[in-house]
Amino acid sequence: MSREVATMNAMVENKNLLDSVDARTRLAGSNKMEILLFSLGTRETFGMNVFKVREVGRTPHITKTPNMPRGVEGLISLRGNVIPVLSLAAFLQLDGAPPGLGKTMMVAEYSKRTLGFLVHEVDRIIRVDWERVKAPESVLTANQGLITAVIELEGGHLVSILDVEQILANAFGEAVVVDIPPARVDAETSVFFVDDSIVARRKITEVLEKLGVKHKHATNGAEAWTRLQAIAAHVQQIGRKMRDEIRLILVDAEMPEMDGYVLTKNIKGDNRFDGVPVVMHSSLSSEANRAMGKSVGVDAYVAKFDAEALADTLRPLLER
Repeated sequence: MSREVATMNAMVENKNLLDSVDARTRLAGSNKMEILLFSLGTRETFGMNVFKVREVGRTPHITKTPNMPRGVEGLISLRGNVIPVLSLAAFLQLDGAPPGLGKTMMVAEYSKRTLGFLVHEVDRIIRVDWERVKAPESVLTANQGLITAVIELEGGHLVSILDVEQILANAFGEAVVVDIPPARVDAETSVFFVDDSIVARRKITEVLEKLGVKHKHATNGAEAWTRLQAIAAHVQQIGRKMRDEIRLILVDAEMPEMDGYVLTKNIKGDNRFDGVPVVMHSSLSSEANRAMGKSVGVDAYVAKFDAEALADTLRPLLER
C-alpha cells in the first residue's frame, strides 16, 4: 500500500469524528457551538471550532522545504493540493511538549486557505453554549494573543480556543490591503462592526478607512448587542433614524458569548434597525454557512479575508 493511500485510509477512519456536518450547521442561530478538543502533549487542553476543521487523520509524510517560518514543518499533497503543515507545539513554543511532530494532523480551512495542524492527539468534540465561551483578557499566558477564547469545563478544567487568524498572520504574514477606491458617501457615514479576532479587526479597520467611512466596533456578540441597543435608544430619543447613525452593521459568525447568527436575529427582530443592512464576514465560507446566514436575515455574506471582496460587498450597501 502506498503512503498516500495509507494516509487517505487514516483520514477515512477518522471521518466519524466529523460526521453530521449538516446537524452542526443547524447549531448556528441556537447560540451553541461545537469544539474539537486536542492535546499538544502538555497538561493544557486546546480547542478549535469544528466548523473550521475539514478532517482529522494520522500525520502523513511531510516534505521538508527550506526557509519556512517557525513551526512550519513542510508541505504535503492532499487530494492534489499542496498545503503547508504547522506543528502547533513548536509554533506556540510550549514548555514540556514531547519531541517529534505529533501523531495526528487536523486539516483546517480558513479564509479560502487550507492548512495542516500537527497535534499530539485529538480528544473529543464537545457542544457548548456561546455564553460559556469567554474572552481571554484575564488569562495569563505567553500565547495570550493566539487564544481567542476560553471555556471552563466541569471540574474547573480550562480549554484554550486558538485564534486561527492570528496564527496564520504570525506564521505567514498578514494580507496586504490593496488600494481601494473610496465610497461615494458623506463624511459622517458610519459602520458598526464586531469581531473577536485582533487581526480581523485591524484589517476591517483598514478597509473601512480606505472606503472613507467612520466606524465603531465591539469584540464579541454580547458586547455588540449591548452597544447597539444603547445607540438605538439614544437615536430614538433624539428623533433620528438608526440608518442616520449607523449605515451598516458587519458581524463575524463565530464569537464568544453570542455568535453572529443570534446577533443578526436580534438586530432583524428589532424594528429600530429597519433599513440597516447586516453583512456577515466569516472564515466559515461554505455554502451551508451562507445558507444559515441567509436564514437569520443576513443581507450579504463575504468570506474572510479578501479586502477587495469586502470593499466590493460593502460599497453598494453604503451608497444606496
